[in-house]
Parts: sequence; structure tokens; C-alpha cells
Amino acid sequence: MIIAGNWKMNMDRAGADLLARDIADRASAFENPIQIVVFSSSVFFQIVGAHTTTAVTLGGQDCHHKASGAHTGDISAPMLKEAGCEWVLLGHSERRTDHGESSELIAAKAEAALLAGLKVMICVGESLAEREGGQAYDIVTAQLLASLPEGVSASSLAIAYEPVWAIGTGQVASPEDVDKMHNHIRSILEGRNLSYAGVDILYGGSVKPENAAELLALPNVGGALVGGASLKADDFMAIVACAEGVS
Repeated sequence: MIIAGNWKMNMDRAGADLLARDIADRASAFENPIQIVVFSSSVFFQIVGAHTTTAVTLGGQDCHHKASGAHTGDISAPMLKEAGCEWVLLGHSERRTDHGESSELIAAKAEAALLAGLKVMICVGESLAEREGGQAYDIVTAQLLASLPEGVSASSLAIAYEPVWAIGTGQVASPEDVDKMHNHIRSILEGRNLSYAGVDILYGGSVKPENAAELLALPNVGGALVGGASLKADDFMAIVACAEGVS
């Protein structure tokens, strides 16, 4: 099971150091350690990386699909690897929407990341209009199939289902809806490659200590991608404790 914290464009130097240190210290106390991934801003890689352990690893929030070149402002997968990252988050709805990223581009980024020796966490999810229009499963299916790179091994892959309408809104998909969508994603993965039966499928979208235990107990929920709650050590580690309780 994986609990990932997506810090997005937040924190300052002192806050990043304090939060990363607190997460690492508290993670060491768990008898059954949960894999924790911190997706911090690249400017804090050195700070956060100083606190990584076998249980707490570092991730980048995005990467370019080329290894180098004239791409001002971008970060390549080899750069993430050299900076100490183990994971990269790809296809988050904020990248798909704000930057117009296609699933095909995300697949190209994933290929570059895998080539650099990174693990990839690929995000999929529908908007409120798409869900209300009965398109949720079709949208997620299309995103997932087009975003998966060819030949990715199960050990280097995780999927995060994030209904766009639940990200940062306080709204959370019902356990029944999450269960149905995660089961659907599992069937797509296994249809693509039987070895993907063990790939972790994380839920993201206003995950909090109050709802984490119920969501993480669902059969095909293999963790959580946490946004706002990952910026507070008490909240984030309470979610990790919920994961330990059901793993």
C-alpha cells in the first residue's frame, strides 16, 4: 500500500524541512511500515531528500518527455533520478487541464521516466460534468489505456484515480463509487497485462483522516494520493496510520 503526499506548489524552505523531518520520524515508529511517497516541488528535493528512508521516498510532480534539450523551465526524468527521486507523478488533472496535456503525452513522459529508472504514478479521473453525463467509466478507460506506456512492469507502476470534482473541494466520492471505479480500473489493467493484478490503485480527492480508513479498506484501493492533508504532519500521518490498520 502506498500513501503519497502531493505538495503541489506549496511550502517554503523551512516548512518543507520541518514537514519532511516530521514525516520521517513518525514513519519510523510504525511496526508495519507503509510506503510513503512525498511529491514535493523540485526546489525542495535536496531538503526533503535528506529525510528519505526505506519507508519515505521522494517523487517529482512531473517530467519532460525528452531527456534533455531546449525546453526552458522543464525538468527531465534523468534530472529527477539524479536528484534522488524514486517516483514521478504523471497526468494529474491539474496538468491535463491547466497545461493541456494529452494522455499520449503522458505516456511519452512515462516512457522517459521508466528509461531513467523511475517508477511512475499515472493519474486518471473524470470531471463532474462527465460523471453526471454518465461518461465516467468511458473517460477513465480512455485516459488509462492511452496513458499507459508499452511494456511497463508492474513493479514500476501505480495508478491514482482522482475524480476531478473531488480534488480540493471537500467532496469525496462515496465508498460505493470508489469501489466500482477501482474494480473497473483493475479489470482494465488485467486486460492489458495479467501481471498488473498487483498494481496499487490509489484513491485521491479530499482524502482526510476522517474518511481514510473506510476508503483504504476497500478491496481494490491500494493507497491514497493526498493533497491538502499532506501539508500537515498530523493529518498526513493519521492517514498513514489508517493504511497500516488495513494493510
